[in-house]
Amino acid sequence: MTDSGSDRVWELMDKIGICMLTTWDGSDLHSRPMGSYPRREDHTIYFLTDVRQHKDDEIARYPKLALAFADTGSQAYVSVSGKAEVSNDRAAIKKLWSTPAKAWWESPDDPNIRVLKVTPIEAQYWDGPGKVVSSIKMAIAAATGNRPDLGENRKVSM
Repeated sequence: MTDSGSDRVWELMDKIGICMLTTWDGSDLHSRPMGSYPRREDHTIYFLTDVRQHKDDEIARYPKLALAFADTGSQAYVSVSGKAEVSNDRAAIKKLWSTPAKAWWESPDDPNIRVLKVTPIEAQYWDGPGKVVSSIKMAIAAATGNRPDLGENRKVSM
């Protein structure tokens, strides 16, 4: 795949920010919304997480996971599969600390905070023309019997 495909994946992840993180516990899938910190220069998507939550145990046993980013307003979506690890890297926690983290912890020194590092393996994105244009194209397609052009869809090796 061309580099522009992965460029667009990183741009969309950075723009959207919040994603659904899905882990496997050996018998069931579990998804939860998480604030992401995509860092292309590290080829990593970082998250701050709490050691008291079950996802850390799931990731330790089953490190493969999925991330789903969605911007419904602009009809842009990204799905990422990757490998994760949880660390207690206090310097990284302080570097990632931001205002949203204050909703969950008082300070970056909270001993329950961990860094979740996801190394993306593969991604797929759907980059649409926006909600209004998509709706118009769908209506025209329904009336004419043609398939609508709803934007670009690509699989990308990361």
